[in-house]
Amino acid sequence: MTTRLHLTVDGPAAAPVLLLGSSLGTAAAMWEPQVSALAQRFRVIRYDHLGHGRSAVPPGPYTLDLLGRELLRTLDDLDVPWVHYAGLSLGGMVGMWLATYAPDRVRRLALLCTSASLGPAEQWRARAATVRARGMPAIADAVVARWFTPAFAAARPEVVATHRAMLTATSPAGYAACCEAIAAMDLRPDLGRVAAPTLVIAGADDPATPVEHAREIVWRIPRARLAVVDAAAHLANVEQPEQVCRLLLEHFHEGRGD
Repeated sequence: MTTRLHLTVDGPAAAPVLLLGSSLGTAAAMWEPQVSALAQRFRVIRYDHLGHGRSAVPPGPYTLDLLGRELLRTLDDLDVPWVHYAGLSLGGMVGMWLATYAPDRVRRLALLCTSASLGPAEQWRARAATVRARGMPAIADAVVARWFTPAFAAARPEVVATHRAMLTATSPAGYAACCEAIAAMDLRPDLGRVAAPTLVIAGADDPATPVEHAREIVWRIPRARLAVVDAAAHLANVEQPEQVCRLLLEHFHEGRGD
């Protein structure tokens, strides 16, 4: 297998494949709260984005097209003709690209705490420049503050610390290149082409991709549905694991036999 993406696989080999894409600055471990339940019904494949986790870090800048085509090559290498797909943040952006430009490869789609266009571009380019010059710790506190509500951070500091460590372990070059992909991204004009039944999940208290961004995605994707998770910021699947897991199981179980 020639893929540059690191994969973590759980669940029965014969079950339908559920592909999980994580957020900017995290890796496959972000999905740990959901894996056990999802893997009872699906072949769960978690992947690290280019420049993240244990995946390759090719020179940047990256684009959503590059990230999406890398994922398609991985599916081809695995001989997987179609998947159900759930992605959070950057993972959701890649999922929208995949469902738009390779619609035959996505049966059902879940988009969590994400956006189809997330400006201003200058902000993302400035963040890329910062981590290239000063490393990941330079942005870690500000980023993690947007991942969790203050109440959760106070109650579960060990969870916050685990995810902060995941962020600071990310390659600065890979993170910066993905920031540049987000800076150049505007998926909105083509979302009407998405045919997969789509669930959009928003964190009610997400300052990074507010609920308004989820509503726009729902408006643009035919027959998409919105679910808002209370008491959750950007990493809603970590902050409210049971509620997010229930939403995903309900959505994907409807299409288990597709």
